[in-house]
Amino acid sequence: MKQEVKFIDLGLMDYKQAWDYQENLFDTIVKTKVNNRTLSEIEQVPTSNYLIFCEHPHVYTLGKSGLESNLLVNEQQLKDKNATYYKINRGGDITYHGPGQIVGYPILDLDNFFTDIHKYLRFLEEAVILTLAEYGIESGRSAGETGVWIDAEDKRKARKICAMGVRASRWVTMHGFALNVNADLNYFGNIVPCGIADKAVTSMDKELGGAVDEKEVKKKLKKHFAALFNCIIV
Repeated sequence: MKQEVKFIDLGLMDYKQAWDYQENLFDTIVKTKVNNRTLSEIEQVPTSNYLIFCEHPHVYTLGKSGLESNLLVNEQQLKDKNATYYKINRGGDITYHGPGQIVGYPILDLDNFFTDIHKYLRFLEEAVILTLAEYGIESGRSAGETGVWIDAEDKRKARKICAMGVRASRWVTMHGFALNVNADLNYFGNIVPCGIADKAVTSMDKELGGAVDEKEVKKKLKKHFAALFNCIIV
């Protein structure tokens, strides 16, 4: 039987508010799993799975392994740009979120799917790669670097279109991916994106030469996510 994944679109939401929302769902799943250990198989409560989409006002987030020096602006400059900054509990370095970007937060109990973080990240990347292909954008992976890239094999042309950073505990995931659809790429100039100084950042509208329907992109992402994870999105 296919797992159900509950889909939630939070719309435009402050980063901290969305982070708290994720944490609440994440903690509930982890508590259920811990409690299930004390119960018989018949008594155990099934864990829920979620796929959250949202957009954030301008914000920079720094992962656990990131360097603060990769943020290239000070507190006053952040205010001038109407941007906020958070150190957070995901993997990866620094990234930017803002309007025109689809941020996906899968909160899954991987015990319901497969217990392999490497495979999980590759599936998230693949959902984005397949979505971009529907728009005629050829993308792929860059060796040793998470996320989705265009022309990854050519250092002079390589550009990232989707950043990723996740957290997992007891095989429960949170955080996720950020796909640049109609994003203002100028904001990436205030950081060393993902700690990678020698590669550019791009977006769907830049690659296609015009604005892209974000609702349509979300539908395609959901379709490919459901196929890859062999689940039903409700």
